[in-house]
Amino acid sequence: MRQPARERGKACRDNPGMIGSLTGTLAAKAPPQLLIDVNGVGYEVDVPMSSFYNLPGIGERVTLLTHFVVREDAQLLYGFLTHDERATFRLLVKISGIGPRTALAILSGLSVAELAQAVGLQESGRLVKVPGIGKKTAERLLLELKGKLGDALVQPAHPTGAAQADILQALLALGYNDREAAAALKALPPDVGVSDGIKLALKSLAK
Repeated sequence: MRQPARERGKACRDNPGMIGSLTGTLAAKAPPQLLIDVNGVGYEVDVPMSSFYNLPGIGERVTLLTHFVVREDAQLLYGFLTHDERATFRLLVKISGIGPRTALAILSGLSVAELAQAVGLQESGRLVKVPGIGKKTAERLLLELKGKLGDALVQPAHPTGAAQADILQALLALGYNDREAAAALKALPPDVGVSDGIKLALKSLAK
């Protein structure tokens, strides 16, 4: 398993919009990495343990929200079962000195709710229990996340069908964030088609 110290020594560039989600067959599980078969192409995806514990069985279909990172020596995909996990991950990696592997470790050691509570109460003791997080780093994390975590955890409407999933993906691909896409989806009729849904969503977002 690659260590957080290595990632700090590599220049990396986040490309969260290039691959926004994956839907395919869960081909293999070797924590924290998964192999997702999408129409014959296998994607290696690292996930936090909070997502790992809730995965379906091998051979079953799964949808993961993803975050794509390009480094000098690798292209990496990180996956999440919930919007809250991905939003929190993206907040964490924006903090100086916190790379993807460290962010993944934090979300493996604490649930999103537990992290939000720790930030709200400024409890560094919870964070120092995460491997690789010392007291100074924990205190800096609490300071950096104060007032931000709650805003990031606005849960977008979960698609109830293939059409809404496609609409959500289209909005994310067009550059809208999770929060904007959520607001647009909530205003759509539940049985709307993909084309009409995208048109209606774009219309509402343009207001």
